[in-house]
Amino acid sequence: MKTILITGTSSGLGRAAVELFAASGWNVIATMRSPEKETELNILEGVFVTRLDVLDQDSIAEAIQAGIERFGKIDALVNNAGYGQNGVFESISREQIIKQFETNVIGVMDVTRGIIPHFRANGGGTLINISSCGGLIGIPNISIYSSSKFAIEGFSESISYELASQNITVKLVEPGGFDSNYAATTEHNKPALPLPHAYDDFLEDVNRFFLWLSTDKGISMEDVAKKIYEAATDGKTQLRYVIPGVVEPLVEARQTMGNQEFVDMMRVRLNQ
Repeated sequence: MKTILITGTSSGLGRAAVELFAASGWNVIATMRSPEKETELNILEGVFVTRLDVLDQDSIAEAIQAGIERFGKIDALVNNAGYGQNGVFESISREQIIKQFETNVIGVMDVTRGIIPHFRANGGGTLINISSCGGLIGIPNISIYSSSKFAIEGFSESISYELASQNITVKLVEPGGFDSNYAATTEHNKPALPLPHAYDDFLEDVNRFFLWLSTDKGISMEDVAKKIYEAATDGKTQLRYVIPGVVEPLVEARQTMGNQEFVDMMRVRLNQ
């Protein structure tokens, strides 16, 4: 029986992934910042709920060790914990930028650093980082979130070559918008700085752009969880697993157009 550690499982995609892996016969180390509040995952067979805060290095080491003590070893890791910071760059404070990168980037790196020695000692493992199509395409009004995911893309691709020498496979799952709790979490992370009225017309264009993107979501958290499961079990060395969702036209355009052609297309979409 294989074991997987998943971060950020108190809600949303992480929770859906725990339920799917557990139902598929895996042992699951379901980590979250406040496990004392959990009342459902901890009664599932094969699920061990424990504390892990990606901003707390001690909690990372303790969660990994507790999982090993519970199940013997860990075969796979899903770096899922993170959140989205919305807003025009000029309205995002330096503190908010640091918090976004500490959680979405440094936190992923710290958990990854914590698991590598265990994977190597056991002859290998699978590392899955949850990115976003916003890490493939620069999208206005989410520049800080998008740039944090661009960082995860570069980090994951780079270490995939390094860790292949250790028999550790690195994978990226890249959702492109799905029915999740993203809007609810970003509501708590509103821009801290006032935005000049000079952006008023631009924001109207951006709102129309996002309305065009969100006309039909179609992709559920369970669909994304299935893609994570596929990445963990298909035995491939494939790096990227794209789930286009609502940004499918933009992903396809990014893959087929030249760089400047794509930027020009985006500017037309934004009426610039």
